Amino acid sequence: MADKSFLSDILKRIARAGPFLSSKSPISSSDLIPLCKELISDKGEASGLKTALKILDVYEAATPEEQRLFFLDVVEQFGVDHQVLQDAIDNWQSGDNASARDVYFAAEPKSQELIRRLNRVPGATARLVNMRANLLGYLKENPELKGLDVDFRHLFFAWFNRGFLEIAQINWSTPASILEKIITYEAVHEIDGWDDLRQRVAEADRRLFAFFHPAMPKDPLIFVEVALTREIPGAIAGILEHERETIDPNQATAAVFYSISNCQRGLRGISFGNFLIKQVVTELQRELPSLNTFVTLSPVPGLRRWIDLALISEDPLLRPEERTLLAALEDDAMPPADLTARLAARYLLNARSKKGTAFDPVANFHLGNGAILHKVHAAADLSERGKKISWGVMVNYLYNEAKIEEHHQAYATDSSVASSSEVKSLANAKTKASAVAPA
Repeated sequence: MADKSFLSDILKRIARAGPFLSSKSPISSSDLIPLCKELISDKGEASGLKTALKILDVYEAATPEEQRLFFLDVVEQFGVDHQVLQDAIDNWQSGDNASARDVYFAAEPKSQELIRRLNRVPGATARLVNMRANLLGYLKENPELKGLDVDFRHLFFAWFNRGFLEIAQINWSTPASILEKIITYEAVHEIDGWDDLRQRVAEADRRLFAFFHPAMPKDPLIFVEVALTREIPGAIAGILEHERETIDPNQATAAVFYSISNCQRGLRGISFGNFLIKQVVTELQRELPSLNTFVTLSPVPGLRRWIDLALISEDPLLRPEERTLLAALEDDAMPPADLTARLAARYLLNARSKKGTAFDPVANFHLGNGAILHKVHAAADLSERGKKISWGVMVNYLYNEAKIEEHHQAYATDSSVASSSEVKSLANAKTKASAVAPA
C-alpha cells in the first residue's frame, strides 16, 4: 500500500508540475475538445498526465450545460474511424483470429481510449465515476449520448471487476469520513444521525459490510446491513428501534440482510450486490458457525407503481373486486392488510418487466441471485417511504445454500420464480369483504 501511495504522489507531482502545455493555459469549457484531441495524439507520459488533469479540472469547473455540450461533442468527434474499420473488414479472413481481432479493435470508438487516458491521472477513477453520473442525467433528453454511456459502462465493468473489490466490516472504529458517507448513502432505511448509526454498526448483534475499490479506498461502492436474530423477522421496526433487546451473537441462528445500498450513481448497472451477499455469508459463517438461516427483509419498491399501471391497463392480475376496493381508496388511506399482502404475493410471482424478468427491481436482484421468495408481510414498514412505495409490505427472500444454483439457473433460463407454498397460497387466496382501513 505504501508503494502505491508513493507512486501516486510522484504521478500527482508530475501532473501538477510546471505550466500546462503553454503559457496560454486553457481556462474554459470551449477548450475541452482541443485538449481531448491533444490527449489522444500525445505519446508523452508526463505531458499526457498534465493534459488529462487539465481536462478533468476544466470539465468539473464547467456548468451543467457546458458539460452536456461537451458530452455531445465527444460523441460527434470521438467515434469509430469508419475507414480504418472498413479496411479491417476488407482484410478479414474466415478462421483468421488475427484479422478478426483487427476488426474488433478497429470497431472501438475513440471515446473509449479517451476515457482510458483520462484514467491515468491519480484519483481519476472516482472523477470519471462522477462524470458518468452527470452523463446519466442527460440521457433522457439526449438519447444520442447512450453510446458514450455504453463506453463508460464497458470500461467500468473491467475496472470494477470482482477481483479488484475489497470487503471491509464497518464498525465504530472506522474513520469518521467513511462513517459519514454511510449515513449519506443509506438508501433504504434512513440513518438519523450518529446515535442511529452507532446502533447499526456498534451493537453486538449488528454488522455492516462494504465493498471498496483500490482506486477509491475511502468511498464505499455498496454496503449491506445485517441483523443477527433468533428468528426470521416480519417487520422492520424491531430491527431499527433503539430500545430493543440485544442478543449474544453466538445465540443467533439467522442473519437478516435488511438494507443494501448502492453508493455511486455513476456505477449504475455495474452489479456488486450478488458478490457482496455471497462474501458476507462466508464471513459470517466463519465468525458464527451457529448461523443456519440467511434471509432478507426487503422492501417492495415497485408494488404501488405496478398497481397504478395495472389499474390503467386493466391487467388481469387484478381481480374485479380488488379493483373496486382500490378505486375506493382516498389518497391518505391504506388498503386492508390481507389485500396488500395478497396483491404483493401475486405481483411478485407474476408481474414481469419488458425483458421478462420480475417487474420489481429488488425481487429481480434476489431471485437472480438464487434466493427463494419465502414470505410476504403486510404492515411491515409503516414509515412514510414504506407506505408510499408498497403500503408497508415487506418480503423475506431466503438464501438456501443447497438450492441457490438451481434457483438461479431456473430464473436465468425462463424467469421462473422460486417461492414457498405459503406465498403461492397467498397469491391465490380469495378476497375478503373488509372495509378500507384508515392510514
